[in-house]
Amino acid sequence: MSDEKTLVGAVKTEQGVELKGIVMQPIIDKCEGCDRVRSFEEEKFCSSYPVPARKWADGRCNFATHIKVESGKAAKVNPLKASKRAAKGR
Repeated sequence: MSDEKTLVGAVKTEQGVELKGIVMQPIIDKCEGCDRVRSFEEEKFCSSYPVPARKWADGRCNFATHIKVESGKAAKVNPLKASKRAAKGR
């Protein structure tokens, strides 16, 4: 457990785990493997966002470090414009 990251300064309250005045909610299964996950008293929390389930509501959390974004297809190049650019020396 020495390499496990913990929430520093977190306090257990009646509402849940509180960090700097913000009540943190536990992570969801999609968050497993992220570098931002911290543990506190046998539970895991996100160090960047207090409500992880809401970040995943649109499909992907923008804080997720364990998911790689696939680059889209190469942009279409208009051959006529490309030849004009080449002629100008750009």
